[in-house]
Amino acid sequence: MLNVQWVCRRCIKALAQPRSRPFLRLASSDAQTNLPLVLLQRARLIAAEHDKLASALADDFDSKIAKRVGELSRVAGALKEWEAARSSITELSSLLQSQDAELRQLAKDELSTANAKFSILATALSASLTPRDPFADMPCLLEVRPGPGGMEGRYFADAVFRMYRQYCSRKGIRTNVLKYETVDGAESSTGGASESPIQEAVLEILDVGAYDQFRGEAGMHRVQRVPTTETSGRTHTSAVAVWVLPSFPEDESNMPNEQSFNDPNSIFYVDPREVKEEKMRARGAGGQHVNKTESAIRLTHEPTGITVSMQDSRSQHRNREAAWTLLRSRIGQRRREEREEEAWALRNSVLSKDKITRGNKIRTYNYSQDRCTDHRSGLDVHNLPDVLEGGEMLDKVMESAKEWLVNRDIEALIAEEEAAAAPTNKGGKKAKK
Repeated sequence: MLNVQWVCRRCIKALAQPRSRPFLRLASSDAQTNLPLVLLQRARLIAAEHDKLASALADDFDSKIAKRVGELSRVAGALKEWEAARSSITELSSLLQSQDAELRQLAKDELSTANAKFSILATALSASLTPRDPFADMPCLLEVRPGPGGMEGRYFADAVFRMYRQYCSRKGIRTNVLKYETVDGAESSTGGASESPIQEAVLEILDVGAYDQFRGEAGMHRVQRVPTTETSGRTHTSAVAVWVLPSFPEDESNMPNEQSFNDPNSIFYVDPREVKEEKMRARGAGGQHVNKTESAIRLTHEPTGITVSMQDSRSQHRNREAAWTLLRSRIGQRRREEREEEAWALRNSVLSKDKITRGNKIRTYNYSQDRCTDHRSGLDVHNLPDVLEGGEMLDKVMESAKEWLVNRDIEALIAEEEAAAAPTNKGGKKAKK
């Protein structure tokens, strides 16, 4: 069935009758699109390319053309829905000039709903034009480390790590604790309820598309609360750093060819000759296994200095596999950030200031006010225990962060399109507005 706006039978009859009223000039496309003109032009160019390639594909199948059609179908479909909604609004707007009062009221009621839908479709169309993250469909690694704040930061790192584990459990998302390292000699009871002082923890989220779902959680998470060891009741402020990295599977059949580990031209390639491997004895709790066998593995990527150590398993082979997984993710993230920095250098200076870096706090958990605030989207939610338990309130916070990321990408895209469309003078420099 075609996805068109419903129009009642009386409205259809009224439209079919000849009218003697003068022609009503509607607003121009520039004013009625609720979409920047540069984005609309780009969407139409992409849709035209999609239709042309789809016609060629119908005559003669070609795998490269089919892949390209699939890439463009997201924009072409969003544009089709947006244009259908705009046509519906145009028809309903013309009915507001009807001599029939009942017909005008019906059109007015329908118009409010159509306008709301039109706004949603405009955002969806804009989002479809933004470059899709190359890691969006991949699983991810969520790393939690304590930031400033001493032992209190280590205790809250455990609370954040548990929050994401419980969120994934409630959502039915498959996870695997890749690393959970606590501070030697510290007691769990000193922190909050059932909290242990975390040195570093890594949660592997196995579901497809996990990176796109959790990428908005990367950044500094600040906590404001009274520690159990504080006798005067003074509120302490500490922070926890969260990294979200794409997880590359060992089975290359599950990866795109351009992301193969064995392709030297890929940014994900790690030359084993550049990695120094060290075997060590495991430290910490573990009974007779500790300090008896050299099962712990440390990998150092010498060109970048990135170091990964793993001792969670008693098997040296398993520790080596886990260490390589984490090392590839960190190197891939480092190279990706370098490419992003080059891209961001071309963007509007105002937009560049909005980029989230590892030093920026993105969220605050205030215990005394029972509040969680996302500083990017500006959302405040109360019922902090539900947030820290991975409940529905955390859903709202994470969704607001994702919307903020989409809007930021849209603003950056508009800035790039306008810069590309700006007229240039003979010297090759863009003219000042």
